[in-house]
Amino acid sequence: MRKIALITGATSGLGKAIALRLAKEGYDVIITGRRKERLEELEKEIEVKYEVRVYSLCFDVRSFDQVEKAIESLPEDWKNIDILVNNAGLAVGLEPIQSGSVEDWERMIDTNIKGLLYVTRVVSPGMVARQSGHIINMGSIAGRAAYPNGAVYCATKSAVNALSQGMRMDMLPYGIRVTQICPGAVETEFSLVRFKGNQNQADQVYTGYESLVADDIADAVYYAVSQPAHVDIQDMLVMPTAQASGNMFHKKEKK
Repeated sequence: MRKIALITGATSGLGKAIALRLAKEGYDVIITGRRKERLEELEKEIEVKYEVRVYSLCFDVRSFDQVEKAIESLPEDWKNIDILVNNAGLAVGLEPIQSGSVEDWERMIDTNIKGLLYVTRVVSPGMVARQSGHIINMGSIAGRAAYPNGAVYCATKSAVNALSQGMRMDMLPYGIRVTQICPGAVETEFSLVRFKGNQNQADQVYTGYESLVADDIADAVYYAVSQPAHVDIQDMLVMPTAQASGNMFHKKEKK
């Protein structure tokens, strides 16, 4: 019987790449997100490319009611989730704390922290009952050290770091592995969302050096989940060679 992986935020970027990689490796996948049309496109793509099952759930991780209703609606043959990838997350805005948008703060806190908690709260009891499972939390280099104008986003990813440590302790008696994967700069929709659709600003983030791509992080996820049961890759930091910290890059000057 194939293992089942649930991936949040699968409509683009890291989540989409992770869903495709796990499907390629023979996992049945539950893909979730807010954009129904993108879920449908990804579902078709997986069905065409790989001989695995795929199931879509459209909901917003910021709502516990939606999370609970969606996951509890899974058919019986989809309920035994072996791998949970808490990928849904975002950065919005890049302002100093004294002029930041409270709306942006709440969106990041509700998605990056509460959303991760809500999905974990609904999925993890099944893992505990079966005494097996693997939770992957998508952290960030931003959770290791803050950088200017990103205090709230960095705080949310610091919370993911602490939650991953705490989860690992809580899950220890049940043989459930917990992995945190912390990417550096990955060229996805991340910066486009942060700059609220300003493509020029988003493009500047990735110019002058070779950033990571989503498939690099999908490779890291598969590496973690493919280890034998007695091996837990607890914490992984994946950076572009040209990046040393959250805000320090070696960029080549344009000729």
